[in-house]
Amino acid sequence: MAVAGNIFYFDWEIALMEWLQANLGPGAISFLSLLSMFGEQLLMVVIIGFLYWSWDKEFGKFVGLNILVANVWNPLIKNVFLRLRPYFVSDKIDLLRLIDSSADKYDVAAQGYSFPSGHSSGAVSLYGSLAAHEKKNWLLLVIAILLPLLVGFSRVVVGAHYPTDVLAGWLLGLIVILLIPRLQARIKNRWLFYGLLLLLCLPGFFYCTSDDYFTSFGMLLGLILAFPFEEKYVRFENTRSPIRCILRVVGGGAVYFGLNAALKLPFPSALLDSGTFAAHLIRTLRYTAVMFTVIALYPMVFKLTDRIKVKSEK
Repeated sequence: MAVAGNIFYFDWEIALMEWLQANLGPGAISFLSLLSMFGEQLLMVVIIGFLYWSWDKEFGKFVGLNILVANVWNPLIKNVFLRLRPYFVSDKIDLLRLIDSSADKYDVAAQGYSFPSGHSSGAVSLYGSLAAHEKKNWLLLVIAILLPLLVGFSRVVVGAHYPTDVLAGWLLGLIVILLIPRLQARIKNRWLFYGLLLLLCLPGFFYCTSDDYFTSFGMLLGLILAFPFEEKYVRFENTRSPIRCILRVVGGGAVYFGLNAALKLPFPSALLDSGTFAAHLIRTLRYTAVMFTVIALYPMVFKLTDRIKVKSEK
């Protein structure tokens, strides 16, 4: 399979990765591979959903915006450096945890480029945002340090990233959680702030070829459109009821993944996987619709589920 990309690395990176995969036993590698989930989409949806739908809406907005900006900026950088993943270099390194399990590991459009690590930047932007918002919570501070370290190490072990990818990912996540809240605080006009964010993210349409950029840009656009809509027309209330929290998170996850799958159905798979401008536009609009739905429209059902809970208590 012909692939487009660049190969550059330090010799010690390849030596380290080969040694790790050769000397860590199957059990240790399987365990470390599982740590990658702390930087993956499903857990991020659960955490942001819990915060936004249940615990504290403004807290959820703060965390969600930081994560999505990091997730857009990451492929913006990746598609400049076009660094191929380590298993393209050494036949002693295997990709033990696919980014897209439905695609071939050498499908760069689906699996993405290597530099910087998206799991690492996502983990720092997620758990770092939790600690940045709740500054006096020492447990969150420990989590904000420990989990990104574990996620980054796991990405090296499973052969998805060079160590320098992970370092760059951590740095990108840190820049986001330091910069975005400060920009938002300084730019009082909400639409001016959102417009600036989109302007900083838009250039990827002209050169990005990997799916992760168009996914993340669509989600960011949906988020930006959803916040003011919810504030004006929905105005749902948070809850601390355990049953209501579970209902909201489970329901939201079902809507997120179910709607995403449903919106693929009108289009032939050959088109969706073609890597053309049309395919990228469809992906962007699909994720915009999904994010707008779960943030702005889905909370409209909370009054119904709350009524169900009240009736069950009688």
